[in-house]
Amino acid sequence: MPTAGATAPDPDPATKEQPVSTDDPNATTHTAEGATSLPAAAEQLLATAMASSARRAGQTLIPGAHAPLKQTLLALGAGASLDEHESPTAATLQVLHGKVRLGAGKAETTLSVGDFAPIPPVRHHLDAIEDAVVLLTAVQLR
Repeated sequence: MPTAGATAPDPDPATKEQPVSTDDPNATTHTAEGATSLPAAAEQLLATAMASSARRAGQTLIPGAHAPLKQTLLALGAGASLDEHESPTAATLQVLHGKVRLGAGKAETTLSVGDFAPIPPVRHHLDAIEDAVVLLTAVQLR
């Protein structure tokens, strides 16, 4: 399994703040077998998000460059958002911690720990109702 790299969501155009990305080679979220402990990674990423002025952070678990599957942990402090953006691929969202609101147009869905939902194939946004960590899974359609 490749070493987990790090990415961050696009900067928030409203605030021009750059979210924090994590790429700590000393991070302890990987087991000896190369698996990732999602609870440990979520806890660590949420701490990173809370320490950033943007109150959000992201970590790519499975790299997406030229790969058909990309999985990214996103952490958002309560009140933080990912502004409306395009959905270029088929994608799902799973809430690992907290509560979020996924919105597309006038439709909004509140998701809590354990909830899993498809991301609409239209412009959408994500708001943290509480401190939250989500697992975004995106598939590159060819």
